[in-house]
Amino acid sequence: VQLVESGGGVVQAGGSLRLSCAASGSVLRIDAMGWYRQALGKQRELVAIIPSGGGRPNYSDSVKGRFTISRDNAKNTVYLQMNSLKPEDTADYLCNAVGIEIATAGSHRTFGVWGQGTLVTVSS
Repeated sequence: VQLVESGGGVVQAGGSLRLSCAASGSVLRIDAMGWYRQALGKQRELVAIIPSGGGRPNYSDSVKGRFTISRDNAKNTVYLQMNSLKPEDTADYLCNAVGIEIATAGSHRTFGVWGQGTLVTVSS
């Protein structure tokens, strides 16, 4: 299973961006998809995560009310709508997915994968 992110870029403070992350490969089921970010010199932190089956998303306190995570199960894609961006939101944003994939000989196995990241830069 592979994840490909898109949508990063440079935006002024107060602006908006929408990130996308699409999963491909032998996906049987995705249980949860989430967005994390890592700023230069800082540890990776959870931004938002959304479970399968219509479960309630969870957000970090720093983005509540400004970011919205959503997913399209038919497309195995998760989105992150980011509004009212601040300079402190500048980071590499990485997508994560966990679930079940089809392995060889018809068997199944769990997976946990990361995307390559997409850079978001918010200028003041």
